[in-house]
Amino acid sequence: MEKSLAFGEKNYNYYSAYLKEKYQVKRVYKVIVDGGFTCPNRDGSKGYGGCTYCNVDSFTPTSRTMATMKEQIEFGMERARKHYKAEKFIIYFQPNTNTYAPAHYLKTMYDEALSVDTTDVVGLSVGTRPDCLDAEKIALLESYTDRLDVDLEMGMESIYNETLAQINRGCSHDEFVDIMKLLENTKLDICVHTIFGLPGETKPMMLKYADEINRFPQINFVKFHHLHIVEGSIMGAKYKKEPFKLFSLAEYTDFLCEILPLVRPDIIIQRLFGISDLEMLIAPKWGLKKSEIQTYIDNEIERRGVVQGSKYPQILV
Repeated sequence: MEKSLAFGEKNYNYYSAYLKEKYQVKRVYKVIVDGGFTCPNRDGSKGYGGCTYCNVDSFTPTSRTMATMKEQIEFGMERARKHYKAEKFIIYFQPNTNTYAPAHYLKTMYDEALSVDTTDVVGLSVGTRPDCLDAEKIALLESYTDRLDVDLEMGMESIYNETLAQINRGCSHDEFVDIMKLLENTKLDICVHTIFGLPGETKPMMLKYADEINRFPQINFVKFHHLHIVEGSIMGAKYKKEPFKLFSLAEYTDFLCEILPLVRPDIIIQRLFGISDLEMLIAPKWGLKKSEIQTYIDNEIERRGVVQGSKYPQILV
C-alpha cells in the first residue's frame, strides 16, 4: 500500500510533524504543569491507592515541586527554549485527574495557567478520566477554543471492564463510551491513552482496541503505551513477589506492527510507547534511551512496510 498519510514522512501520522505543519515552527513543546489535583480512586470517592500500575512521580518533572503554576510554566518554557529550541508551547495539565473539581474552580486554574504567556502559548492540554467529565466541564474547555487549540486527553487504558476492575481503575469502559457520546460534536481535540500488556489480556484482545478507537470519529489523537512496572505502585509490589510476562522491545514492536495497520489513517499518533524515570522503573528494562527506542521501532516499521490504516476496512473498499 502506498503511503496516504497527512503528516510527516514516517509510515504513520506522527505528532511532531503534525505540530510543525499546524503552527509553522520547528518545535512546539508541551510544558507540564501540576495543578495539585488528585483522583477519585485515590481520595476515597471511588477507592484508595489509585490505579495499581500508577505512581504519579514516575512521569512528572522536577518543576512540579515549585510553589506556583506560574513558576512551573516559566521554568518549563525557559528550559525548553534553551535545550530544545522550542518556539511555541502547549500548557499541559498532566499529573492525576485535571478535571476533578467543580467547573468554577477549574476555570480559575486554567485561566491562571494561560495568563503566563499569551504570545507563544498555542494550546491547552488537559489529562483526565471519563468519570470526571460532564457537559459543564466540556463546555468550559470548549470556551477556550476561540483563542487556542484545546486537547482533552482521556485515559481509556483498557476496553475491558474486567481488566479495569482488576487494576483498580474505578471507572468502567461504559463510562468512557458515555462521555464520547457527549463529545460527538465537540470543538475539542480528543486524545485517547491506552496501555498494552495489562495482566490477563491476550494479543487478540489488545488488537481489538483499534476497532474501539476507530468507531469514534471525534478521536483525533492516540497515545500508545506498553505496561511498565514502577516503584511505589501497587502493581510494583506485587510484581516483585510474583513477576509476570511483560513485553520485550522486540515483542512490543511486533505488536505495534500488527495494530498500526488497523488504526484509522486520519488519527495522529502522539506516542508509540511510554517511559518512566529509570530510577523508578522495575520492569521491563530495555536498556536503551528514549531516542534509541524510537529509532528501533521506526526502523522496524519502515523495514517491514507497515503503514498506519492499511488494513482499516473503509480504505479497502
